[in-house]
Amino acid sequence: MKKLFTLFFLVTIGQIYCQTIDSAWVTKNYTKLETLIPMRDGTKLFTCIYAPKNTGTETHPILMMRTPYSCSPYGKDQFSSRLYATNWSNYIKENYIIVMQDVRGKYMSEGEFMDVRPFIENKKGKQFDEASDSYDAIDWLVKNVPKNNGNVGVFGISYPGFYSTMAALSNHPALKAVSPQAPVTDWFIGDDFHHNGAFALMDGFSFYSSFGKPRPKPTTRGAKGFSFPEKDNYSFYLKQGALKNYKKLMGDSIAFWNEMMDHPNLDDWWKARNARVGCKEVKPAMLTVGGTFDAEDCYGAWNLYKAIEKQSPKTNNKLVMGPWVHGGWHRGEGTHLGNVRFGSKTAEYYQKNIELPFFESHLRNKGSDKQIAEATIFFSGENNWKNLESWPPSNTENKTVYLDQNQKLSFDKPNANNSFSKYTSDPNKPVPYTEDVHSHRTREYMDDDQRFAARRTDVLVFETGNLTEDITLAGTVIADLKVSLSTSDADFVVKIIDVFPDNFIYDTNYCCQDKNWKQVEMAGYQMLVRGEIMRARFRNSFEKPEAFTPNKIETVKLELPDVAHTFKKGHKLMIQIQSSWFPLFDRNPQQFVDIYKCDDKDFISSDIKVFHQADAASGIVLPILKK
Repeated sequence: MKKLFTLFFLVTIGQIYCQTIDSAWVTKNYTKLETLIPMRDGTKLFTCIYAPKNTGTETHPILMMRTPYSCSPYGKDQFSSRLYATNWSNYIKENYIIVMQDVRGKYMSEGEFMDVRPFIENKKGKQFDEASDSYDAIDWLVKNVPKNNGNVGVFGISYPGFYSTMAALSNHPALKAVSPQAPVTDWFIGDDFHHNGAFALMDGFSFYSSFGKPRPKPTTRGAKGFSFPEKDNYSFYLKQGALKNYKKLMGDSIAFWNEMMDHPNLDDWWKARNARVGCKEVKPAMLTVGGTFDAEDCYGAWNLYKAIEKQSPKTNNKLVMGPWVHGGWHRGEGTHLGNVRFGSKTAEYYQKNIELPFFESHLRNKGSDKQIAEATIFFSGENNWKNLESWPPSNTENKTVYLDQNQKLSFDKPNANNSFSKYTSDPNKPVPYTEDVHSHRTREYMDDDQRFAARRTDVLVFETGNLTEDITLAGTVIADLKVSLSTSDADFVVKIIDVFPDNFIYDTNYCCQDKNWKQVEMAGYQMLVRGEIMRARFRNSFEKPEAFTPNKIETVKLELPDVAHTFKKGHKLMIQIQSSWFPLFDRNPQQFVDIYKCDDKDFISSDIKVFHQADAASGIVLPILKK
């Protein structure tokens, strides 16, 4: 009898998974309810609830996403394509109750929207934040949605990743598992709109020209963005000049843009908007997910995980990082990015082996998440997943590779008395972030060939010889530069690059070719592994910027987002250093002025020296994974 039951169970499961989950299947097997859920202050949030039909006495977990990007389509007979066109279909197959909610002040929800609304640790009375809105929504759902099993999970990518973090901080007893994915975490130090104080011009302007427009009343429609008059983003942004000129294009109604312009330094306004500040005594299990080649946010996932580890050490806290673009684990196969190939369907691996088992174990008590490593990290270069007991791994060794004469990198500290490399940074001819002409920021720049930049006179290049053994980086790279300027300020961009051998070629069957794939010339390819920028006025403090004394040698130390990459034997390690990365980031006028308020005339050239001598040795601290 037991064998017959097991056979019946396996056949039934097989039938479920053989079914095609499409729009027709979803509308046949699910119902949709649209409702307004009241918050503690009386504001009502628009919520879509998709529930399975005809499941007898079976109860189901709730999986929720809160979003500022709309839970459309609206109308009780209109079903979201997310349910069948993304990895959400995994949960539909398992009869999860799916909930989507417009956050306060967006689309069909009541109230006033606030960007990265600060967390209030000790709320009183009807005080609210995104954590309390999550709590109130969860509380209503478990009490009012029929056939729920009392277990709730929350997930979301990017801005919904921020709301996932806030949901985790609500600590509602029914909330058992949360997965912040590419979460908005810190918009001044590392993700989306600033990196180490430098403003991400292209993303900031294109995003807020639509997202930031006020919504006077609930609506099903989003605002239209700026209509770009030309297809060459480098040309367009250069023509606009100083940052203050963008207000003419934005108008006066984009509140958050204006606020950013009024807060050039890391002050209390920015600190309150750091999503990590409340990560204490987090109760639900956490699965933080991100992409190692995420152009929007290569910072948030690494650093949210670390914050929870530090501030809430008892939390069941896990990290997954794959070779993905923003949300690339959610859609697509994750086989390649641009010209670089990863050798397997990494997104499919994640969905089947990590995300679904994580929620199944905590929301339906099926299996155990102990099979999921503390840190599941994909290492590009070797194209291999590593299951690690911690991140960064305990068996890493920080080792400095030094800049040296003749464009060389060496693990031996230089002993010259007077040695430097120099270049002139001209803000009228900034270094482009990519070789090609595009209208919008690309995703592929994150592993683009950097030979176009290496050929410029305002980019310094240093490289090793051919490596005699593999070198694997696993953790935070720190650039420790000794520099002098002819002016009072500058930016520094540091790029970690994998130089492929001169005879390198991918096998034509290397993996997962799509019909449009063609062999690309990869011999000598200079693959960007990680790049980062720092506004050097913040070299000693993000709160209190300092001008440079012209021609005085000073230290500029910056952290790059974590790296998980293996430089294979026969490859070379290259470092590039420059002072602009345009229009990815705004131009520094290279004078100690308020960059958000300065004039076009304030932009001047700067002669920059990077030193590699005994008493001023510039180096890159590499987290090398020991064998």
